[in-house]
Amino acid sequence: MVKKLLGAGLTLSLISGSAGAATLVFGAGGEPVSLDSGTITDGNSSLAQSLVYDMLVRFKKGTTTITPGLATSWKANKDATEWTFTLRPGVRFTDGTPFNANAVVYNVNRWWDQAADAGAKAHNKTFTSWQFIFGGFKGEQNSLLRSVRADGPNRVVFTLNRPFAPFPEALATPFFGIASPDAIKKAGARYGTPAALPVGTGPFIMQSWKTGDRITLVPNRGHWGTKASYDQLLLRFLKDPSARLNELRAGTIDFTTDLNPEQLGAVRADRNLTPVIVPSFNVGLLSLNLGNPYLKNDRVRRAISMAINKKAIVEAFWNGLGVTDASFLPPSLGWANSQSVPDDYRYDPAAARRLLAEAGYPNGFTLDLWYMPVSRPYFPTPKPIAEAMAADLGAIGIRTNLKTEDWAKYLEDRNKKPGFDMYMIGWTGPYASPYNFYNTYYGEESPADSNYAEPRIHGLLRTAAASSDRAAQVRAYAQIHQITYGANVRLPIVHSRPLGAARTYVKGWVPGPSVITPFEDITIEEKR
Repeated sequence: MVKKLLGAGLTLSLISGSAGAATLVFGAGGEPVSLDSGTITDGNSSLAQSLVYDMLVRFKKGTTTITPGLATSWKANKDATEWTFTLRPGVRFTDGTPFNANAVVYNVNRWWDQAADAGAKAHNKTFTSWQFIFGGFKGEQNSLLRSVRADGPNRVVFTLNRPFAPFPEALATPFFGIASPDAIKKAGARYGTPAALPVGTGPFIMQSWKTGDRITLVPNRGHWGTKASYDQLLLRFLKDPSARLNELRAGTIDFTTDLNPEQLGAVRADRNLTPVIVPSFNVGLLSLNLGNPYLKNDRVRRAISMAINKKAIVEAFWNGLGVTDASFLPPSLGWANSQSVPDDYRYDPAAARRLLAEAGYPNGFTLDLWYMPVSRPYFPTPKPIAEAMAADLGAIGIRTNLKTEDWAKYLEDRNKKPGFDMYMIGWTGPYASPYNFYNTYYGEESPADSNYAEPRIHGLLRTAAASSDRAAQVRAYAQIHQITYGANVRLPIVHSRPLGAARTYVKGWVPGPSVITPFEDITIEEKR
């Protein structure tokens, strides 16, 4: 009996923190893939990284407007090909080593230069986020960056191969937190894993990472910015939205995100909870792989786009918190859409069946449809949504095998040959430009999962990124919209307003449109 009581006490202390300590507990939708900056693009990793690391530039709370971070100011030359960042003096990493221009250069070279001492070849890592946001790596034709250098201890100069107006916004994404060079050198390839925890200058210090369970952090009392008023922060990994809501109602977690939209009524009905509806800045999509012989056929892809009743699916699964249209961009970036593209894709199963017959498949065929194993802001309940799409496809003769796997493996395997036939994925914009949506899935570095590369899009993306003039951007993005709409490769299903919720004593939590969600200024004085 004594052993049982001791076990129960230990469990309670893990949930609530040590006796007398104020602990904030967040219910995360899944476990980070990695906490090594530059290696990830998923939201679970991004959120955790934004707690441990600071970026050179950050977003104002609840917005996509940039503000100083580790850099206090920045300026560009006339054609936006050289950017100079002035760094915040006196900052230290949480291992006690100094943050300075050399540390920034070390991190950037590691992401960009695959041959660097701690780069991709040395550590067997892909640094996918650098590739997605800034094109190719050092020496590659698509590389945006030409060089990076320290100009004294507190100034860094980036020289680009072409104009890129949103460069500061891109550096504000949580993918590019500045890590301690000493910590990376000591840990080697294990850095950013449960065996070698990340070290940054951010508002929190990571104490432990228990695989499959939780991450434990404590406030960084030496942080240059806002310091958390509580003693401990737990990120608990709870993949199922129902489990997260149940724990929230029980008080074993204090706040959470990416709930099932159908749970909005239950949240509103509980006087101890406050619903938090995040502004839409995402796209949930069905991606098709042209490496598959069936999907290489344009008629087949058009048939799939006409077979899926997107409106009915969004009405069934988003409870008024999602919209569907023919744009890859969320509604707030609708200024970049083409006026000649219809409001949405045509839903016409009969026409879809005729297209399949014209393509030579009157009796249909079988494809794999992969769905993510974790809830995401754009797909809060992936499996039933996949089942609905599979039913629509089955109605025109396309039979589907529904498949899934561990989240980290899912993200990796989609890019391995032969890839997934069709798979569900999405994107929450890390900064407020159509560029980051289109470039991530249609840019020069993006075809691995779709086998679709369109040089016209690549040229238009460069044109749009080179200018800060809205009219010039509209002309380029409108053409991209027309091309992508006609290609039927990445089918936008939904732009959602993610549902979060918190116990009523949680004050100051204001999620913004991007994946950055500051936790350090949350207060929990009334927590019992």
